[in-house]
Amino acid sequence: MKVYISRNIPTEAINLLKEQGLSVTVNENSTLLSKNELIDACQGVDLLLNVAHADLDAAFLEACPSLKGIALASVGYDHIDLTAASKHNIAVSNTPDVLSEATADTAFLLMLAVSRKAFHRANQVRLGQWKDFEFMQDLGIELYGKTLGIYGLGRIGIALARKAQAAYNMNIIYHNRSRNLEAEKLLQARYVSFDDLLTQSDVISAHSFLSPETTYRFNADAFKRMKSSAIFINTARGKIHQEADLTAALQNGEIWGAGLDVTDPEPMLANNPLLDLPNVCVLPHIGSATIETRTQMALLAASNLIAVKNGVPMPQILNPEIYKG
Repeated sequence: MKVYISRNIPTEAINLLKEQGLSVTVNENSTLLSKNELIDACQGVDLLLNVAHADLDAAFLEACPSLKGIALASVGYDHIDLTAASKHNIAVSNTPDVLSEATADTAFLLMLAVSRKAFHRANQVRLGQWKDFEFMQDLGIELYGKTLGIYGLGRIGIALARKAQAAYNMNIIYHNRSRNLEAEKLLQARYVSFDDLLTQSDVISAHSFLSPETTYRFNADAFKRMKSSAIFINTARGKIHQEADLTAALQNGEIWGAGLDVTDPEPMLANNPLLDLPNVCVLPHIGSATIETRTQMALLAASNLIAVKNGVPMPQILNPEIYKG
């Protein structure tokens, strides 16, 4: 069976696939393939290990009739049409669990950096604008004992909550589609309505999947309901917040600051007005970008493809209905 890997990954995962007798081709270019280029690369290919490519839609799946399995090197799967994949009997998997701590670290990093205007102050040093000690210049805010509101209290949200409690004794509230009783017991977290999440949180961190329900959930109305001293963090998906509304809320002082590891669109343009605001920190989608985590993600994706090769269900299957009947 033939495997195509859409971008370079750790050699451990490539070797694992080869050890299983799979024929492996890797796109070693640094540029992202276009949709048509990826279609061309997947002709006659049995398995795809997909890294960072969007729009694996019905048209893509229709154009790649030989595909039997797709392993996404990500937790999110909003960029693939699972209904169409099931129609074509293509097994699809993702990589949950292994990136929870690394992504939570990134959210924690952004929360702390925003609270102290760290990116802005560091940039002042680089630009030669650090002239003297000023007692009241660009003061930050403290996180000790504040309330952390988590939108989407799953594995990553729980990991962030534990760090925030350990470091800053933060109170945890959350909003999900349904209550997470296990997390409530573990964290002494309190389930609240979305409106209460907005009005009660000192920091809101988004960790939900992207869906029609969550798309642009944080918009002008939501930002107006947040505390003027609140910080908004998003390490999930860029379309969970409405970027123009976020910019306006920050410029108008409706919220205190924002930290983003995801933007809409990605990459963010260099002239985006958010980058000029002193109370904003933006990272280039590095939530899982550690050697250890990216290696584990690649190995997990490879293991899912090996399962297809061996005729057994993918361990992290997203469309289990293909195995029924």
